[in-house]
Amino acid sequence: MDRDEYHDNANGTLDLLDCFYYATVTLSTTGYGDIVPYGDRARLLNILLITPLRVVFLIILVGTTLEVLTERTREQWQLKRWRKALRDHTVIVGFGTKGRSAAQTLRATGLSRDRIVIVDPSSKVIDAAVADGYAGVVGDATRSDVLLRAEVQRAHQVVIATQRDDTAVLVSLTARQLNKKANIVAAVREEENAPLLRQSGADAVITSASAAGRLLGLSVHSPSAGMVMEDLIQQGSGLDLVERPVVKAEVGKSVRETDDLVVSVLRGHRLLGYDDPKASPLQSTDRLITIVRASPSEEPDLSGKQPVKLPGTGVSPMRRVDE
Repeated sequence: MDRDEYHDNANGTLDLLDCFYYATVTLSTTGYGDIVPYGDRARLLNILLITPLRVVFLIILVGTTLEVLTERTREQWQLKRWRKALRDHTVIVGFGTKGRSAAQTLRATGLSRDRIVIVDPSSKVIDAAVADGYAGVVGDATRSDVLLRAEVQRAHQVVIATQRDDTAVLVSLTARQLNKKANIVAAVREEENAPLLRQSGADAVITSASAAGRLLGLSVHSPSAGMVMEDLIQQGSGLDLVERPVVKAEVGKSVRETDDLVVSVLRGHRLLGYDDPKASPLQSTDRLITIVRASPSEEPDLSGKQPVKLPGTGVSPMRRVDE
């Protein structure tokens, strides 16, 4: 419209391409000045149409920028607050089948979702973990900066459920370097790699392939016994294998005189069988590993019972922490 009332400093006249060029540089507020309106109608059109459109463009541009900066600042503040409040939590490295099962077992023993942090290199996996209510960190757990974003230095326990044994070794080394006191439990595929993982800092190593093979062999020999074992390792249903302290009334008694079905006694760092003569009488510092009826609950268990850990065997609004 009114292209005859515009002047092009290059050749004086405007073609269709010049018109599109002028509209682009004008609405983007660039304004090189090589094409200028000189007629009254052209200048009136710039006042009534072009200038308001430029103002709207600036409002959208500035508004979007401020919104992005505000959202980023809010996320950084929430992330800082989340990290400051997070301590004595559980870090699960790898959220595949093993990682999910470990998280479900921890939840069944009373650990709340906001005390579990998932670390995985896959963004989709972390999105799924966040959707389930867990905090998530995207990144390679063999790198110390990734584990630091998961606050592993203040974690109470670390569960390593990676797909590769060599990755598990590197994660264990990194986690132990950052946290000397954390209880590190790791899973390996090959039994020959278990000693290497213990040397890397893991307190307990579970050989997933061997454990599954033993359960298969037991189920072949006795399907019922296999079902019982499956029930024991599945927390929150049927029978549960738990660890609890010796109560005052049990001190000085034998293992068979307790009300619960005791399978082992943990005395210091020694694990004594229920039929070991050294297990009786019970001492006040002992811990009993017992089989009890499951009592699933969404609330933390305050009874003193903890998930069994056999030596030598195998609320934050900022839920996701991206690189």
